[in-house]
Amino acid sequence: MYNYSQPYNDLPTLPPVEDIETKVILKKAISANKALAELRGWAFTQANPFLLLQSITLQEAKASSEIENVVTTNDELYQALSAPDTANISASAKEVMHYKEALWQGYTLIKKDYPITINMFIDLFRIVKRRSDGIRKLPGTCLKNSFNEVVYTPPDNESDILRLLSNLEGYINVDDDDIDLLIKLAIIHYQFECIHPFPDGNGRVGRIINVLYLVQKQLLNFPILYLSKYIIENKTAYYKALKGVTEKRAWEDWIIYMLDAVETTAITTLNLIKAIHNAQESSRKFIKANLPKIYSKELVELLFEQPYCKIDFLVNRDIAKHQTASKYLKQLCEIGVLEETTKGREKYFINKELWQILTHQ
Repeated sequence: MYNYSQPYNDLPTLPPVEDIETKVILKKAISANKALAELRGWAFTQANPFLLLQSITLQEAKASSEIENVVTTNDELYQALSAPDTANISASAKEVMHYKEALWQGYTLIKKDYPITINMFIDLFRIVKRRSDGIRKLPGTCLKNSFNEVVYTPPDNESDILRLLSNLEGYINVDDDDIDLLIKLAIIHYQFECIHPFPDGNGRVGRIINVLYLVQKQLLNFPILYLSKYIIENKTAYYKALKGVTEKRAWEDWIIYMLDAVETTAITTLNLIKAIHNAQESSRKFIKANLPKIYSKELVELLFEQPYCKIDFLVNRDIAKHQTASKYLKQLCEIGVLEETTKGREKYFINKELWQILTHQ
């Protein structure tokens, strides 16, 4: 019987020896892959995928951070994105922005054909936590529940942690079996969270690895699968399924949970992308009809990169000079596309329709 108070230094290496391709798992893998393929196909056809990356990765960063009790509001978040150098950004908003930065950094490396390695894990951790250390070197780490009871003690020997990470690295990058990649994703996520290699931020780094793996294996073109929201909404089942593998090597429930997460999230994300696309098209036609003199494709796209817009955004994109940009944004307020608001010394123009879509999913 597994003892939660003892370091799990003998965590089994990958691949699992247990049956991970039961009929139930394979059936669920088919529907999860279908949903993911539809998301990938639709996102691929978008003229400006950067619109998706800005909006969706920020929501993923927010949700992933919430799992670790780093809570911030959408308002704080979009202000931080609009004015990253502002001194009054909350600590929570900064942490969420660090997550987004790490996700973007990892995606950039994957698109340059870098493999997912131990060094990448460490880089992601350092960006997420703004720390200069890396793999845990000292014993004493344990995970506790809200009653201060120990629920899990990860490996505490640095050599064991590195041995397990090296095995995981190989499992991620070498596909010498015919295991469905989404089944492998579930196994990878379990193993990383059990190794728990860092002093802090393991959950966030693990969830970044999830989406980078999907991009690396070309199951997605962009890191837009929003798994953290599903985990928040099904948090008890998430920890119960993790515990089941640790205690009984009960892989089926865990893999089904992760496949459900991928399928449900792919469908939700596709609906979100379609809603953003339709709102953008509607706004484009409305602005062109009502303000033809200021209309441009670039202006509309800018308004849909994130809900908060500033005069400087138009200036930096060479859409208009400062005074003209101010006039454009005020005219867009007059026809109801934007809403002007002031936060401290900053003046923002909020895309109301995009705000509704992103904050009422």
